[in-house]
Amino acid sequence: MQYPLSITSDAKFFFYKLISHKIAIFPKKKCFKMYIPPSNLMHDQAEMLVFMKRFSFAAIISCTDNIPVATHLPFLVEMRDDKIMLTSHFAKANNHWKNIENETVLVIFSEPHAYISTSHYDVELNVPTWNYLSIHAYGKVNLTTSYEQTINILERTIKTYEPSYISQWKGFPDAYKLKMAKGVVAFEMTVNDLQAKKKLSQNRTETEKNKIIDSFSKSDDTNKQLIADYMEMENKQSIKR
Repeated sequence: MQYPLSITSDAKFFFYKLISHKIAIFPKKKCFKMYIPPSNLMHDQAEMLVFMKRFSFAAIISCTDNIPVATHLPFLVEMRDDKIMLTSHFAKANNHWKNIENETVLVIFSEPHAYISTSHYDVELNVPTWNYLSIHAYGKVNLTTSYEQTINILERTIKTYEPSYISQWKGFPDAYKLKMAKGVVAFEMTVNDLQAKKKLSQNRTETEKNKIIDSFSKSDDTNKQLIADYMEMENKQSIKR
């Protein structure tokens, strides 16, 4: 290898080490993922969208000065131009919105969940666990900049969560609606990474899964009832696969 005359012997030694030992001057950025065993991975995007819309009260998480910050918000979930869009609004008094524009944030949709006792298993030598579904959505946030955009998002939120209220809202004075709009900061998030997990005893025997479903479907606990429903759906899907 030829070196320019200005390069010293020490520099030559450094370049030699760089080439022979492949020193990483700029290490690759790590991309952390939610832990999802292959059997628990949710593949179907349509299934993910249905889940996110059903359990749409989620947590948006970002980091400020290396400290995680979370806010719990109701989200609108939709497909737009083949992209998943999440829409919501902060209370303006909540400073969280000030540090998220054009930053990558995480929104977690997570319901339902239920404790799984070993009493449902065929073999005594076992440990309990937890069944649950969770979706992690990563993306960039854009804050709305106009009154019209904010009102549009608020009215879409009303139509999603309480359609009958929209006529009452429409009848309010414009000054009142302006005051309400000034008290929030609306935003949209374009999802660029979606990680979805459904841990539904896929690793257990059919007999054990049926015991859990039978027990949970008779429970007064809504979480257990929902887990039973999702386990039944997963069993039907696994038969098709």
